[in-house]
Amino acid sequence: MKRVAIIGAGPSGLAQLRAFQSAASKGEEIPEIVCFEKQDEWGGLWNYTWRTGLDENGEPVHCSMYRYLWSNGPKEGLEFADYSFEEHFGKQIASYPPRAVLFDYIEGRVKKADVRKWIRFKTPVRHVTFDDATSMFTVVAHDLTKDNEYTEEFDHVIVASGHFSTPNVPHFEGFSNFNGRVLHAHDFRDAMEFKNKDVLIIGTSYSAEDIGSQCWKYGCKSVTVSHRTAPMGYKWPDNWQEVPLLQKVDKNTAYFKDGTTKEVDAIILCTGYVHHFPFMEEKLKLRTANRLASADLYKGVVWVDNPALFYLGMQDQWFTFNMFDAQAWWVRDAIMGRIEVPDKEARAADVVARVAAEDAGEDDYAAIKYQGDYVQELINETDYPSFDVDGACDAFYQWKGHKKKDIMTFRNNSYKSVITGTMAPVHHTPWKDALDDSLESYLQN
Repeated sequence: MKRVAIIGAGPSGLAQLRAFQSAASKGEEIPEIVCFEKQDEWGGLWNYTWRTGLDENGEPVHCSMYRYLWSNGPKEGLEFADYSFEEHFGKQIASYPPRAVLFDYIEGRVKKADVRKWIRFKTPVRHVTFDDATSMFTVVAHDLTKDNEYTEEFDHVIVASGHFSTPNVPHFEGFSNFNGRVLHAHDFRDAMEFKNKDVLIIGTSYSAEDIGSQCWKYGCKSVTVSHRTAPMGYKWPDNWQEVPLLQKVDKNTAYFKDGTTKEVDAIILCTGYVHHFPFMEEKLKLRTANRLASADLYKGVVWVDNPALFYLGMQDQWFTFNMFDAQAWWVRDAIMGRIEVPDKEARAADVVARVAAEDAGEDDYAAIKYQGDYVQELINETDYPSFDVDGACDAFYQWKGHKKKDIMTFRNNSYKSVITGTMAPVHHTPWKDALDDSLESYLQN
């Protein structure tokens, strides 16, 4: 029997476990599955913790989740095709769930599938190598409970550890003497910390947009967003401003490229993340920019140089949970011999073609369509339940329009489920006034 190692029990790793369980539930013989998870619970980034830096075991904290996070895209774009929100909650819910609600939904499916037995918790992977002579992977894992490292061999390795946990941290002159807090979005936990403070945010990513909005919602004095290339350009509140790139800070004074200055109390670096796999042997290590067409991955999942190795969820993302599912079902079928993976030359050519197709897109709408087509392509080659991918794309298109109309009210809109066809209700409280983001509060009618 083949042995398969899955690294990580976040949304991608759980999707892979669900894919194998789906085949087993139909009476098919599946490989032996071992999932290594360094945290003490499943969910990946959705497994919220107050901790930052190192955890109680001296491991780098994986979580980049903050306390008051709400989905920044409509749930109708990420719904599982085999497990709807209505099935989980017993009713249709509003379109932008907070963190606790989404974690409950993710957990509900894998509890129902009974895949926890395949996960070794508190067991980070230290090193993965491949032996060309035996065509086997050697995985060195660390049981943190027993403080014991051990080695096992596998026919396949699936890296599902994500790429939003190792921050990209730039340096600016004067940080060492800044009279306030400097932190990366990875370590942001609670917007209440910045109440009545002037906050400077570096970057124009989704985390910049959302963390700034969180700080505004919970009462910061002002938000200044510093951009390298162009402002986000949304309809911001009166106490927001967008400025060119920070040049330096001197005590509490920030100096920007256009010659303007601002007195600030805290600086939050929303400068993105790096793909970081220190546990992988050099010849197996993915190095790619955060883009829709990942480098060196055939079909976005198969390592070009070694088709026994797979990476899940490595793309920049419009689609999330359902894309991980499409990838996981495809990887499962490749491992089980249902899908034939072509030779290295064809695998490399596929990567080149996908990069060129992404580069040909002119805007975000083209990017959404590109990733929707990718998800559909994978679904068409497996038995993953097909769903209205174009409808999910349409929800994203509407979402883009709602954000342009008013960045602080877009979460008050509703969309139609592409799984059940029912319309989401309007949430009982506008997002800016919903200071209690607990599951119990959100699910009230």
